[in-house]
Amino acid sequence: MTSRISDWTKQHPLVAYFALAYTITWTVGLWIAASQRGWIGVQVPASAHFLASYGPMLSAFIVTGMTAGAACIRELVGRMTRWRVGIRWILVALGSPVFLYLIAALILRISSGAWPDWSRFGAAEELPALAGLAGWAFHTLTFGIGEETGWRGFALPRLQRGRSARSATLILWVFWAIWHLAMFTYKENMMAMGIFQVIGWLVGMLSGAIVLTWLYNSTQGSILMVALWHGTYNATVAATEPLVAAIVSAFVIFGAVVIARAAGEPLPLRQANHLGGPHGNQIHHHHHSTHSG
Repeated sequence: MTSRISDWTKQHPLVAYFALAYTITWTVGLWIAASQRGWIGVQVPASAHFLASYGPMLSAFIVTGMTAGAACIRELVGRMTRWRVGIRWILVALGSPVFLYLIAALILRISSGAWPDWSRFGAAEELPALAGLAGWAFHTLTFGIGEETGWRGFALPRLQRGRSARSATLILWVFWAIWHLAMFTYKENMMAMGIFQVIGWLVGMLSGAIVLTWLYNSTQGSILMVALWHGTYNATVAATEPLVAAIVSAFVIFGAVVIARAAGEPLPLRQANHLGGPHGNQIHHHHHSTHSG
């Protein structure tokens, strides 16, 4: 039985990855939702939400181990810590969300006469005591590294085999959006969304997917850089004023349009043909079925 599961996983690594990422994250999410509604006799803290972020990362490690072995797990960890990518890309990863946040704050000041509450940078509704640099680090180490190890680190390079980066990004966006469904059962701000807000949320996610594909491919597969961007973006919008969050998101959408138009058909500046580094030797030789998702 175990060998049959392993063989199937080797033949369908993307299907296995998505199914396992959903299972881990949705289990945590539905556990929180059941607790909130009194369906179970256990009080699950709201902060358990952050455990859900590790579904993609855990799935990436498990499926990599089953299909490619220890050497490729080490390679995956190597991309999680790949920081030698050039100073401009480090500035893009860390600085661009902060820059957009500052522009949004200035717009708020001009339009309303008040600055945003700076103490809300890095804050999280589920952990009221968290904010500032500690909050930024927390966002990066949870939904930053937890999500990006899976979505960009595992799924994206496999989806780019035999496809343009644009097509791979569109496919990944769909699966990434579906992964968030459990959050609509327990996060108040998401449960309160109307149809037009959901559409806006989906457009924002697509824009984020475009930016992250561009950043991942341009840094030769650095999971660290996309995790830094993702975590920093979350730190700027998670608990700030709604208008500031909306302005930051609008700028990201605009940036995604610029990237897509400037880069042409291969959406990023460089389309990665790798699963690890620029040539992807290790994982490429371990299995060949990369279009299973």
